[in-house]
Amino acid sequence: MTEGFISNPILPGFNPDPSIIRVEDDFFIATSTFEWFPGVRIHHSRDLIHWRLIEHPLTRLSQLDLSGNPDSGGIWAPCLSHDGSNYHLIYTDVKTRQDAFIDSHNYLVTAADINGPWSDPLYLNSSGFDPSLFHDDDGRKWLVNMVWDFRSGRNPFAGIVLQEFSPEQQCLVGPRVMIFTGSKLGVTEGPHLYKRNGYYYLMTAEGGTGDGHAVTMARSKSIKGPYEVDPENPILTSRDTGALLQKAGHASLVELDGGECYIAHLCSRPFNDSRRCILGRETAIQKCHWTEDGWLRLASGERTPANRVAVPDLPPFAVEPEPEREDFDQESLPLCFQTLRTPFDSSWASLTERPGWLRLYGRESTVSRHRQSLVARRIESVCCEASTCIDYCPDSFQQMAGLTAFYDVSTHYYLCVTWHEKHGRCIKLMAMDKGVYSEPAGEGIPLEDRERVYLRATFHGAILRFSYSYDSESWIDVAPDLDATILSDEYCGGFTGTFVGLCAQDLSGRRLIADFDWFLYRNTVDESREPVDTSDADTQRR
Repeated sequence: MTEGFISNPILPGFNPDPSIIRVEDDFFIATSTFEWFPGVRIHHSRDLIHWRLIEHPLTRLSQLDLSGNPDSGGIWAPCLSHDGSNYHLIYTDVKTRQDAFIDSHNYLVTAADINGPWSDPLYLNSSGFDPSLFHDDDGRKWLVNMVWDFRSGRNPFAGIVLQEFSPEQQCLVGPRVMIFTGSKLGVTEGPHLYKRNGYYYLMTAEGGTGDGHAVTMARSKSIKGPYEVDPENPILTSRDTGALLQKAGHASLVELDGGECYIAHLCSRPFNDSRRCILGRETAIQKCHWTEDGWLRLASGERTPANRVAVPDLPPFAVEPEPEREDFDQESLPLCFQTLRTPFDSSWASLTERPGWLRLYGRESTVSRHRQSLVARRIESVCCEASTCIDYCPDSFQQMAGLTAFYDVSTHYYLCVTWHEKHGRCIKLMAMDKGVYSEPAGEGIPLEDRERVYLRATFHGAILRFSYSYDSESWIDVAPDLDATILSDEYCGGFTGTFVGLCAQDLSGRRLIADFDWFLYRNTVDESREPVDTSDADTQRR
């Protein structure tokens, strides 16, 4: 934070589709997690400046089963709300996104406390994605979601549908009403309802989640419409601008007791040559105000997202920085770690069998959408590094374990310890590029006869470099510089971001164990004072 300002993004790295609420003095933001388990991330703040990750509400298979889900399927656009008594979390689990069809199942879980326990899910519908729950001041509850129309010649983003939810019957009741078919921007999604001064306000994301993304508003005296479109839409966008924060859209609104209001919104920071965003879609915040004629506007008077935003009149909220090094001394993983599609459990991982180590049992390959042994965390800066110490003794080329820079199963890099008929135990660098396999450093680099090997991945903007060491001080580069920008939505056609993590495979089925003594992640440029401008990749190497 710069004095007197909030620096954007407030949630750096892959944290898209923010749903922000205030409950008394506490602010919470829920964000999408897609195919990563556990589902949904909830961050907490009391000053809108400093945020900390506090919860993954979807931790059980009874709540979320992602095995077999497609890349960038799973949890889309959760909506967090509070009705004065309980927290409500609405989420979509996208099981299929192929050609014209999307299978998107919408659920509700509840909790008395933000830290849980969260209930088992209540199924709502599958008509579209981005569901949101609105609690009206008369006690009634209403679900809104976009409707997906797969038919030829139709607009697939068919509009926003409204239906009442009955807490007593625990289901949707009454007729479904199409309340909004969108503005001229199209691609209407991400609906949220708010009520103010007798008007129902419908905030939507439009223009697509890429460079044309935007936030639009409409209002009505009746919740069922008709809705009047804001004459100055969009109220927020970075389309056709050189703003640092691109793709601005998919927002939600929060108001303070003193009348101040802010919107949390999705954004990305691309490189200007490729327009690729290896950090994925992030969360930023903008200060707003209501005009005399009852429309929401950015406090800046512009539509373009600001890098720095005036702080609210709130007491400071201290947040301890996240430790750079994880020594695996606890019985559970830190919240920053997630696994791919399946829960972290004793069937494939352990933090106790070898105290002070993370033990992974080799399972399926890095392209599996079912049972991978992979533990990873987001990168939060385009200048960062991750490293680990591994103890691993393979005796087959089908056995691998090591450090990965991972976008999805089709596109990732992997520095692993494995075995080769000629070299024996060796280091190998593997790459998957949109499903095409390669070995950028050749068939393998023989390792000295030492139990422990240190592995490192270093990001310098658009460049990714892997190296290994026998003492964690003298490092040997494995291959020429790699293109980090392929680990991006723009290249892969997905919706997530770059992770770094630890994994193990045993394609022979023998489940060979790999032990990791520690994992270190650190940003090599401090973005807490001023966000790094990723528009020029060369600036990242200084």
